[in-house]
Amino acid sequence: MYRTTIVSTLTLALAISALSSTGCTTQGPYLGPLLFPIPVTPYQMKNKEDEFHEHERYGRVPVLGPIVPGAPHVSLDPPSDDEVMRALERARPVEGGLPFLHEVQRNNVRIVKEKISDFVDPPRVMPLVGPVQLHHVHYKCTIYFQETKRIGWPIPHTLRDQDTSEVMYIDHNHLHRVGNMDDGLGGIPKS
Repeated sequence: MYRTTIVSTLTLALAISALSSTGCTTQGPYLGPLLFPIPVTPYQMKNKEDEFHEHERYGRVPVLGPIVPGAPHVSLDPPSDDEVMRALERARPVEGGLPFLHEVQRNNVRIVKEKISDFVDPPRVMPLVGPVQLHHVHYKCTIYFQETKRIGWPIPHTLRDQDTSEVMYIDHNHLHRVGNMDDGLGGIPKS
């Protein structure tokens, strides 16, 4: 009797110590259930990665050097094909995505980019930036593609729209510094 009590007590102590030291714990304060990793679905992971990609590539406004008097103001590059397709996906997402049940594809994509306006605002002082001019550049991007829908249930069939087109308007606004930044006023005359 005494021997089985000691063996069961040691077994219980060994089991508790094995469960409490799983290798996933860290040193420091005990955080309860927040101490252990939480699984994340691939869908949530892809959304976070896309959100970071958008912010890193297209979400920031660059501050360029001053516009030289008498010289033409040159805009940044036109939108990339990636930027146009991401804008199309945000505006008109591809529905479906269930293999063998309902699939939608966009094939033979052709993108035409046209600059529709390019102008510069008068100088002004922006907080955290200083004296700047806002340069507006607007593009009209027409996307031509063939849309193929494959539906597998209840009756398998394929629908092809040969002449699909979408129009996206993309703005590439950026800032230009104003005047001489060495005089402390940024080239703005005293009033």
